[in-house]
Amino acid sequence: MTRDEAWSVVCEFVKSDSLRRHMLGVEACMLAYAQKFGEDSERWQVTALLHDFDWEIHPNAPDHPMKGEAILSERGVDETIRRAILSHANYSGVPRVSLLERALFACDELSGFLTACSYVKPGKSIFEVDVSSVKRKLKDKAFARNVNREDITNGAQELQVPLEEHIAFCIEAMKAKASELGLAGVGA
Repeated sequence: MTRDEAWSVVCEFVKSDSLRRHMLGVEACMLAYAQKFGEDSERWQVTALLHDFDWEIHPNAPDHPMKGEAILSERGVDETIRRAILSHANYSGVPRVSLLERALFACDELSGFLTACSYVKPGKSIFEVDVSSVKRKLKDKAFARNVNREDITNGAQELQVPLEEHIAFCIEAMKAKASELGLAGVGA
């Protein structure tokens, strides 16, 4: 499946602009990591885009992503991508073994958290977000309370990247796609 075909699946199943932007945010981080690690960029983009494509139709565990995986299988999506999507849910029973699987898990919650951090900045921009402010917000349990802090920490550990470095890397990746993510700031 190509990146454009994956985006078509997203547009078919996902109506929420915020969920679409989340998937694009994960894609931005995953693309940057694919390039850093010398991996197949398009495969990593497709995985990122499709990881939550079924959230609106299967919003509860364990339906998401298990029932979504069956849809992707019917559409001929590669088993490697489907396995990575399954492994991003801790309750799926699919262990994260490959670099692709670990990167998806590491980027998923963090990209959402970085978006939330951007929204509370005066200019509502990813360009105002820095590692120290993110680390402070991670300690504030009331802020973006639906984001699993343990998944962010564990994701960086599984990827074998220090947390601060992972945060900084994802901030930079999201800056590169700021307009597309709606994070370029007010008036942009």
